[in-house]
Amino acid sequence: MSDVESPRPARFRLRFNPKVFGLAVLASLLLGALLGWVADSTGADWLVTTLDTIGSTFTKLLTFTVLPLIFTAIVLGITSLRSVGGGRTAARLGGKTAVWFAATSLIAVLIGIGVANLLRPGQGLDISPDQQRVDEVNEMTGGSWLDLVTGLVPEHLVGAFANGETLQVVFVSLLVGAAAYSLGDKAGPFVEFNRAVFEIIQRVLGWIIRLAPLGTLGLIGNAVASYGNEFFVPLLKLTGATYLACALVLFAVYPLLLWFVARVSPAKFFGKAWTVLQFAFVSRSSGASLPLSRQTAVNLGVERSYASFAVPLATTTKMDGCAAVYPAVGSIFIANLFGFHMGPVQYLTIVAVAVFGAIATAGVTGWFTMLTLTVGALDFPPAMIATGIAIAYAVDPIMDMMRTMTNVAGQITVPTVVARTEGLLDDEVLRAPSAPPLFDGPEEATSADSRGPGTGEPVPARA
Repeated sequence: MSDVESPRPARFRLRFNPKVFGLAVLASLLLGALLGWVADSTGADWLVTTLDTIGSTFTKLLTFTVLPLIFTAIVLGITSLRSVGGGRTAARLGGKTAVWFAATSLIAVLIGIGVANLLRPGQGLDISPDQQRVDEVNEMTGGSWLDLVTGLVPEHLVGAFANGETLQVVFVSLLVGAAAYSLGDKAGPFVEFNRAVFEIIQRVLGWIIRLAPLGTLGLIGNAVASYGNEFFVPLLKLTGATYLACALVLFAVYPLLLWFVARVSPAKFFGKAWTVLQFAFVSRSSGASLPLSRQTAVNLGVERSYASFAVPLATTTKMDGCAAVYPAVGSIFIANLFGFHMGPVQYLTIVAVAVFGAIATAGVTGWFTMLTLTVGALDFPPAMIATGIAIAYAVDPIMDMMRTMTNVAGQITVPTVVARTEGLLDDEVLRAPSAPPLFDGPEEATSADSRGPGTGEPVPARA
């Protein structure tokens, strides 16, 4: 017998390719529409039933992750605020950076609300869920603040989860998170347990998301069979509203801040940042863009040590495209799709989640988490949340490119503005000829590096 071991057979591994996945979702959208048209034209009930079964199963898989995701994300986000510390200078810089994060998020979410109300994505196609539930939610939207407050408190903890009361779950999450924060190290085991649950939910969600092409085929196919070609108009408006709102933030809000506060020419900014913005648009990942984003900030004159702190922080908390614009547009899209009335309380809720949610859930934010938190705070039923998000997912790869580009631009803009106000901006470097943001050395690994398409959601685990 030979002493040399025979080589082990290579294991087949299915690798997740975001670009191929995005193309698969778009192909499923077209194929689903075709099958839906065939089912509607030929009266093939068996095909309608098959498409409905595929779509509803995918929706149910998403539904059961909603409430655990909301609870663990909020608890972890609040308790993670303990890690913010350092000397007085670091505290001042961190505080000012957070204020600018919140201010620009406020502007972005207001633009998202304005554009969504102008274009009204989802309106004109009433999917008509459980009418009793619609009436209950519409009654709440037109009610007083007292009605909202009294509806926050569950009779018991399990009931909030068992009955799918998302707003009550949000309230409980905030309460438990604040208590864990106040207990400090004593709550360590509980925080770690929540972290483990969150990671498990994210892993399961990653597996479910891999079924998105199949789910898209079923949802779109059934929708076309049931509602005809009218279903494409809401999706087109959703995409258009997202692009328009992001474009206003990217090409109007940021240049104004750079010009009037940082005294940086928008032409100079885009000249030095265009490479990373193009990369963000194509890659659809803030995490993958992080090394380029950091070096771009340095090339704009931002002091290197501050850029090394602010840009990675922004990568996990500063997402105007995914965490401000899109939750506003997406929430209004889902509300219009299901015939919900949005009142002043609901609009204020969207603003509050966008401004404080990204900071409170630092490190776990992404379009899916933020949109789920937003519609959860609006007390939409979990099944409706999952259905609305699943429908929007059909065109998500297209929207995600513009959202990510906006995210990355903001992640460079805010550190530049803060650096100017703190005397940490080198004008000689700023005035230097524009050049691609080349790497100047090895980058330290960050939690954002593992984040994938959508700028904030972890890459689904490889099978």
